[in-house]
Amino acid sequence: MTTGLQQTRNGCLLIADISGYTSYLHETELEHAEDVLADLLETIVASLEPTFQLSKLEGDAAFAHAPGRSLTPARVMDTVEAVYFDFQRRLRDITHSTTCDCNACVLIPNLDLKFVIHQGEYVMRRIARTEELTGPDVIPVHRLLKSGVQAVVGSPAYAAYTAVTIEAFDIDPSILGFLPHVETFDDIGDVTLFIQDLRTRWVFEQERNREFVTEEEAVLTREVRGLPVKPSEIWQYITDPSKRIQWQEGLTGVDQVTSGRLELGTVSHCVHGPESFLERVIDWRPFAYITTETEVRGTEDTVKLTTLIDELEDGTRVIYRAWAAPDIWSVIEAGFTAGLDSNNARLADLIANDLAESGALAT
Repeated sequence: MTTGLQQTRNGCLLIADISGYTSYLHETELEHAEDVLADLLETIVASLEPTFQLSKLEGDAAFAHAPGRSLTPARVMDTVEAVYFDFQRRLRDITHSTTCDCNACVLIPNLDLKFVIHQGEYVMRRIARTEELTGPDVIPVHRLLKSGVQAVVGSPAYAAYTAVTIEAFDIDPSILGFLPHVETFDDIGDVTLFIQDLRTRWVFEQERNREFVTEEEAVLTREVRGLPVKPSEIWQYITDPSKRIQWQEGLTGVDQVTSGRLELGTVSHCVHGPESFLERVIDWRPFAYITTETEVRGTEDTVKLTTLIDELEDGTRVIYRAWAAPDIWSVIEAGFTAGLDSNNARLADLIANDLAESGALAT
């Protein structure tokens, strides 16, 4: 029996589906295979949250949703990649740590992960003590799990964004390297997709050089603890220009110079009143850390800043580590340190205000 009428929501629907699990299940011992599946699904769900809310587990897949107003396109794409990277790391850890020679353990490397992402309307309805997402836009998300996308990218690891999603995100898929593809269904017609090859992203993630200010290298270290939001939410405050101008003192705009989403290699003009300076992303791992290199005004020198994010029992912690050449640091140390301390206080205040406002809206 269903409850009363529910409000229609507009948001992002996502399915993360473990590729190859059906054949894996047929070739392995059931008890061991189910243990592996449970472990991997826990990894997927933990990485999806809190950007996405889990609706339900569907066999070897996780179906989730996120209200449209709660996230940016960059946060969706960052989350998809973070989930995939965590999935691959977990596969690697399980494979390396097991000494079991059963098929369920031996064949773990055959598993992979694919995503379907679609922006649309849905209703959350409680049916027979379970919560279901219903509506026409829920249908293509599930249909697209059975498609010809794997042949297009040559890999079972991909993220398929519907054209509706790309249009809602207002991004150019060609700049991001997404491949166009059309799937045709008898009942819902043509569905245009843009495909991201996640296997290629994972190879790049493993091979790229790290640009990271270590504790030993840092000329300045600052730490903020107990922030009452998740690392993925802190990430948005740190990387989203619309958030940054609310807590970084004097910052009035961030104009991206390079095309595409904010990621490794992105160059931006940070505007402080009549002045601006270049900021370049030289390393990042979404929701874990970002390293930027920023011009020192009036010189050809730069300051390197690594911002680390991790979750502790008392909340999320943010650690800042800065590096600059000694002759430059002696000149800018006082101003840079005061500005960082002031910004940390402003960030904590902004988060508290946002939480208070969201709580008020929910009541």
